[in-house]
Amino acid sequence: MLKEERHQAILSQVEIHNRILLTDVAENLDVSIDTVRRDVKELDAENKLRRVHGGAISLGFTTNSAKNSNIYRQKDKIIIAEKALGLLKDGSVIFVDGGTTCMELAHLIPSNLNLTCFTHSLPVAMELLTKPNVTVIMVGGQVSTDSQTTIGANAIHNLAEIRVDFSFIGTGYVDSNYGLTEFDWDIVQVKKAVIKCSKKTVLLSISEKLNSQHRYKTCDINAINTLVTELKPEDDLLSSFRNHDIRIL
Repeated sequence: MLKEERHQAILSQVEIHNRILLTDVAENLDVSIDTVRRDVKELDAENKLRRVHGGAISLGFTTNSAKNSNIYRQKDKIIIAEKALGLLKDGSVIFVDGGTTCMELAHLIPSNLNLTCFTHSLPVAMELLTKPNVTVIMVGGQVSTDSQTTIGANAIHNLAEIRVDFSFIGTGYVDSNYGLTEFDWDIVQVKKAVIKCSKKTVLLSISEKLNSQHRYKTCDINAINTLVTELKPEDDLLSSFRNHDIRIL
């Protein structure tokens, strides 16, 4: 595989899943980790992604603004956020996850809507603070420098003491049979706690993440009440998800 082809493959994966591991890329491309490490270093120097320990993250994933032009498939993520807005009611208590799609939801929340919003994402919290009728409650804990979200025992303990009407979450990978997965064990533990404290859990996901999976399982697909993508609910790509007891928007 030519270097240009490797670079394109790396960029494609990091944009779809927000974060990648060097070991996964090396295995998928059938090249050495040293080769992938050099590729990621070059892409970082070209300001096409951000190199982190053991992997890379997309530039859009590191932003503090939903208006950042680096966000991958932003128009599709806005469509998802607009659909999810229809679930919000005045006076609702909700949780908003980190990630670029959830950031779009936070950005689009109307200024006149009264909400109490829990979040473990620093960028999402900053965006929600611009909404005059939204009470923002930060879930405390150790802050991950990669995801800019709180993780660890304290965050999980905080979540165990609340009950929200809806949680709006993202995921790195989702499969109709295997469920939601991530490659980060700490992120998985927090998401488990979020789902447990939610009356209803809403998954926001671009269609490119469908039918993919990774190492650590967050939950079965039936733990999700509603799946929101940019696709129409009757799209063929969603046919395997329609076999489960979940609402599709």
